[in-house]
Amino acid sequence: MEAVKFEDIGPESEVEDLGRCVDEISTTVNQLEQRASDVEQFYLTTANCASTFKDKVKEKQLSSIEKQQQEASHRETASLKRMQDLMRQFAMILRQITQHKWAHPFMHPVDVEGLGLHDYYEVIQKPMDFGTIKSKMEAKDGTGYKNVREIYADVRLVFKNAMKYNDERHDVHIMAKTLLEKFEEKWLQLLPKVAEEEKREVEEEANAQLDMKLAQEAAHASMSRELSNELCEVDLQLEKLRQIVIQKCRKMSTEEKKKLGTALTRLSPEDLSKALEIVAENNPGFQPTAQEVDLDIDAQSELTLWRLKVFVQDKLKLAGKCSEVVDCNNINNNENTIKSNSKRKREISDALTKNAIKRTRKLSPNS
Repeated sequence: MEAVKFEDIGPESEVEDLGRCVDEISTTVNQLEQRASDVEQFYLTTANCASTFKDKVKEKQLSSIEKQQQEASHRETASLKRMQDLMRQFAMILRQITQHKWAHPFMHPVDVEGLGLHDYYEVIQKPMDFGTIKSKMEAKDGTGYKNVREIYADVRLVFKNAMKYNDERHDVHIMAKTLLEKFEEKWLQLLPKVAEEEKREVEEEANAQLDMKLAQEAAHASMSRELSNELCEVDLQLEKLRQIVIQKCRKMSTEEKKKLGTALTRLSPEDLSKALEIVAENNPGFQPTAQEVDLDIDAQSELTLWRLKVFVQDKLKLAGKCSEVVDCNNINNNENTIKSNSKRKREISDALTKNAIKRTRKLSPNS
């Protein structure tokens, strides 16, 4: 935040401008506090795991989300290499099966038309053969197998299709059943390594997600620190500005206080509540939301009085601009209401002359 410059401030002419600066900085503080609240909300949504996250953040000293993404990429590369090694071992098993003397019927797609198997596609929903499996294993365009279990499933499908379409006494059925049994024996030897790799992948994926979550929390923690520093800086500026305003504020006369009190009665309920909040900022004992509010004008500091004056002037000026576009018929309809309120305003004005203003306000359910 850029520091506020205080040089060349006149004793009276710029007091109102300083008051506006105070309010603007107060608004900035509120906005920063809202951002801090957003960060806090992040922690609340992860409350169940917050302590674990914080401990792990300290242990691992995560620097950024990008670092986690790089590490995840390295893990994925290592996992891919291990899976490729398993596929090579599986390829050796497949080579042994395809070199068997009974493997030739399964090396290429079934010649449905040549063999006159007109009902083949009605019985077999997904044809498969070793030639197709080999092509898919060697594919480099991303259409190949992702893991060993995919290849295993297709090899079994080759034999299962043959056994399903052909009668149990048929040679092709017997050949397929025999080769399937041999294949399953060899697969059981490789299965422990496959299961170990799959378990490792699951664990690494879980750790990767946790690390990413930790990195996000670290980023939010950094944001929180930055917001805290920015809030401290703006608070210092605000306090410095307040002190200068106090020094520059002349004492408000009794007549001005009376006019201020009268002006307060012209505020909307919403703006009146904001005005009372200004009083409460420098008067901790003052209850702006109480059912009955007792405001002693003479007991307020000069800073509070001048802030009230600037606030009231701004709000009434804005209300005046808005009223210029109101239809004349609406103004005539409200004339009786204005007259009925004039007595109340005079009573309040008289009370202010005696150094106090009392205003009873009914709180809305959301107040």
